[in-house]
Amino acid sequence: MKKKWVLIAAIAGSATVLAAAAVRKDGRQALRGDWPVNLAHRGASARAPENTLEAFRLAVEAGAGGLELDVHVTRDGEVVVIHDASVDRTTDGSGAVAEMELEEIRRLDAGYRFSPDGGRTFPYRGRGVTIPTLAEVYASFPEARVNADIKKAQSGAEEAVLRVIRSAGAEERTLIASTEHAVVRRFRRISRGHIATAASRREIAAFYVLSRARLGALARPVYDALQVPVEHRGIELVTPRFLRAARSTGVRVDVWTINAAAEMRWLLDLGVSGIMTDHPEVLAALLAGRQ
Repeated sequence: MKKKWVLIAAIAGSATVLAAAAVRKDGRQALRGDWPVNLAHRGASARAPENTLEAFRLAVEAGAGGLELDVHVTRDGEVVVIHDASVDRTTDGSGAVAEMELEEIRRLDAGYRFSPDGGRTFPYRGRGVTIPTLAEVYASFPEARVNADIKKAQSGAEEAVLRVIRSAGAEERTLIASTEHAVVRRFRRISRGHIATAASRREIAAFYVLSRARLGALARPVYDALQVPVEHRGIELVTPRFLRAARSTGVRVDVWTINAAAEMRWLLDLGVSGIMTDHPEVLAALLAGRQ
């Protein structure tokens, strides 16, 4: 318990200034009321290679209203959908995304390493599954909400992502996230607050401290969503107090990554706004049963 409060105190030290500075700006893009509860984590990533069009297709067919995905920018300025900074873990290639051009990325087999049974079979190898661009995701799923996480602070990344969003006319169905405070701050500035964003790691820490002090109602966040795990380093984040504080400021709370039906049910009963899951079909069935 003592260690827990030492960590909270450390967070508070870095969060105080941020809490004071997090003032809602006029004209901030608010999320639409139909923003989904069911957010497919990298698509239906338990059943198909993560962050691919196939995983997103299965997610939409399963009932997910939102696609959570990750983006990096290639050497030639293209926004591609992949979680890691390198292609090594998920493809048959190797190298840093930022040092590769889109043409090189497209040649990789993004289904090469996916195995639903612990390495016994690789059903997507050689089936033409590739790393998609963000533009391809928008075009392929014109009704889906997109929760795009900019994974790395790269020069020009925020501008590149914004260009894709605007070209797709997807401003109202996009939420931009990043753990990096500088990234979301810059994105808000260049988009002039017209596209919804999630809180950075530092902003989450600031909000948590305020909620613990029962001062959450005083927060005036520039973000639309707090996207958090149930707990972090032994600190329980998703609590009734945290959720009440978020509701009092009009901010949603999305929880990641939840795959067990029992935990999904508990979080829904608790009142979370959204759940990110590798199994959107399980969450869809639960939501259908609650109507």
